[in-house]
Amino acid sequence: MPGALERGAGTVTALVERLIHRRGTPVDASTLELAAVKLRPQDFVFLVLVGSVVGFALGLLLSGVLLAILLAAVVPLGAKILLGLRISKRQKQFADQLDDSLQLMASNLRAGHSLPKALSSVAREAESPTSDEFVRIVNETRVGRDLGVALDMTAARMANEDFSWITQAIAINREVGGNLAEVLDGVANTIRQRNEIRRQVATLSAEGRLSALILMVLPFGLAGFLLMSNPGYLAPFTETTLGYGLMILAVVMLTIGGLWLRKVVEIKF
Repeated sequence: MPGALERGAGTVTALVERLIHRRGTPVDASTLELAAVKLRPQDFVFLVLVGSVVGFALGLLLSGVLLAILLAAVVPLGAKILLGLRISKRQKQFADQLDDSLQLMASNLRAGHSLPKALSSVAREAESPTSDEFVRIVNETRVGRDLGVALDMTAARMANEDFSWITQAIAINREVGGNLAEVLDGVANTIRQRNEIRRQVATLSAEGRLSALILMVLPFGLAGFLLMSNPGYLAPFTETTLGYGLMILAVVMLTIGGLWLRKVVEIKF
């Protein structure tokens, strides 16, 4: 039986892979790698499809077609949100670790090591995701890619403006010379001060972000509680055209409100 299940899963995965190659997919290998998801795109899509089927069946058992469609749609949406959250988390960790990485690079340069050796030291000794990104930089330069291009690609993947400054500083130093260790120390000090301000801003805006989260989750939590305890309370919404329209309107307004609250509490500098 397990062998049959494995063969069936392999067949479906192969079909998904052919479909991806033929029509493409919003989830590619680079996105999964950036989110630190160790799955192939076809495997990830297959798991999402299985989740949607399970959600559809669960919705049919609990209520009806409307809930089934809703749960089936929530699974891919949730997967996309989860990927975005994982990417944002890794990018934030990279930003928080950047000043320590620069100090390590500067120390290696002052000790007489070359820039590639300093990058290799960060790849070995830094924490993830910084170590992962620097390993990628080192490997790309070893196979012939220009160091500046590899650094620029890392800055783009991590969506980090500070690392773009570092890339520019290294590029200028390679052209005109100078003490790169002192430059990196200065950039690290600036980044450290910016990170302190960023953490203070995050602390001051925590109450607003928590309020936004509660306001977004509360309607769905209440609907789920009523669905489990007394589904009859939701009958006017699930059995009438007006109810469907009101639910759609509520979801649209919640989405708009959530995006607005996110912009209010998100402070950029």
